[in-house]
Formats: sequence, structure tokens, C-alpha cells
Amino acid sequence: MTAPVVVKRPAYLLGPLAAGAIVAVALGVYGKVHTPTGKALFPTPFPSFFAMKVWLTAIAVVFALVQLVTALWMYGKLGRPAPSWTGTLHRTTGIIAFLLTVPVALHCLVSIGFMTTDARVIAHGLLGCIFYGAFVAKILTLHSRRLPGWALPWVAGTLFTALVAVGLTSAGWYFATIGVPG
Repeated sequence: MTAPVVVKRPAYLLGPLAAGAIVAVALGVYGKVHTPTGKALFPTPFPSFFAMKVWLTAIAVVFALVQLVTALWMYGKLGRPAPSWTGTLHRTTGIIAFLLTVPVALHCLVSIGFMTTDARVIAHGLLGCIFYGAFVAKILTLHSRRLPGWALPWVAGTLFTALVAVGLTSAGWYFATIGVPG
């Protein structure tokens, strides 16, 4: 008995992209319409919630870079075949990178809100929303067997780019203009 043929169609990518867009817009709307608290949501070992946001974002970007290297390795783009543990490292660093962003995003949304004070801040807020939308799209794409092979790297690349851009417009900017938080 033969396995049923799974039809792979690019149009099926619209579902994950639509779900991601809904998440991104919902986060942006929430960030804009609620009244920010202006203070930390929970105690952290950092001297301020800005220091917490900067350090966790910077560390998440480092884990995202590991994600990029392991993905390239698994797709055979680094010359040599990837060892068997590469997939586990890729999944683990992805989970860690995502989890590091959660307290940062909570503080951004609840404590600060969606601010429009200058172009960097607007870009940062939009990119943060795009990151979480891209995360939803990536998870849905990852678990779909009906999408063409190019869909996952494309959506994952968007997720990676959004996280790096969020990191550059926040932690990168902070390190470059204010300095290293204590």
C-alpha cells in the first residue's frame, strides 16, 4: 500500500502568514491603546528594567546567531554534513532565544506601550510586533507538510531578521549611545 500524496502548494503559506499578521497587529494595537504602567512588572536581578531588556535582548540575538549557523549547517550550506546533535542544538537555542524575549516583550507592552517618539522607537515597536507574528508563522509553517520546501527557510529568515533588527534598535542602540548597563 502506498502513502497518500501530499500536495504542496505555496498558497497554503497564506494561513500561517495570516495568523502571524493577526498576532503582530493585535500586539501593536494592545501596546498603543492601553495605559503603560511605567514600572517593572516583576523583580529581576538587574538594576533596572531597561538593563534587563538590554541584556536579555542581546543574549537572545546571540542565540539567534547560533540558530542561523545551525540552520545553514542542517541545510548543507556550510560545506560539511551537520553532526546528529545539530538539530537538538538548533531547537534548544531557538527555545532559549524565544523565552529570553518574553519578559522583554511583556515589559515593553505593559510598562512602556507602543511609543512613537522617534523613528527608531517606532521601528523598534513595529519590529517587535513583527517578530512575534513571524514566530507564530514559523511554528505553523514548521508543522505543515503541505508547504513547499522553501517556505520554512523563508519564514525562519524573517523571524531571524526581525529579532536581529529588534536587537539593533534596542540593545545595539543602548550600547552605542548610552553604554553598557550595570
